[in-house]
Amino acid sequence: MKPPSPLAVLVLRILTLIFILLSFIVLITNIITLSSEYGKVKLHFKDVYSYRYMVFTLVVGFAYTLLQIAFTIYQVCMGRRLSSGDGLYQFDFYGDKVISYVLATGVGAAFGATIDLKEASEGANKFFNKGSAASSLLLLAFLFQAVSSVFSSLALPKKS
Repeated sequence: MKPPSPLAVLVLRILTLIFILLSFIVLITNIITLSSEYGKVKLHFKDVYSYRYMVFTLVVGFAYTLLQIAFTIYQVCMGRRLSSGDGLYQFDFYGDKVISYVLATGVGAAFGATIDLKEASEGANKFFNKGSAASSLLLLAFLFQAVSSVFSSLALPKKS
């Protein structure tokens, strides 16, 4: 099978980056003030450990995707890869696999925490709905990254 065009890979990586950024923005702006018999309590995303992990996966995914976008822009503009050997193909292949799994674990952790905590808490539905929205955006970023991962598999040089 023929490897995909660098332009298609670039579009996928840009879409991944956009959804990572959107998820990050929705998550870090997720703050709610709850009233209780003890007074007002502010609930931030950082108060939920799974949301903290999700931020970690977003930062790692952002850094890797930004690096890959730079490599792909070079390839699109110059018509060749940055490196002539197999090293960059291997980096793309393994990097895409690892980052895909990192993003997927971020999605799973955030969705699981959102469902569990939403059932256990009263009055914080808006907070957990925003957490769910951020998780959904990260899921879309993961799907684009997974397709990029398949593309990097197809681009590996065939050894005979």
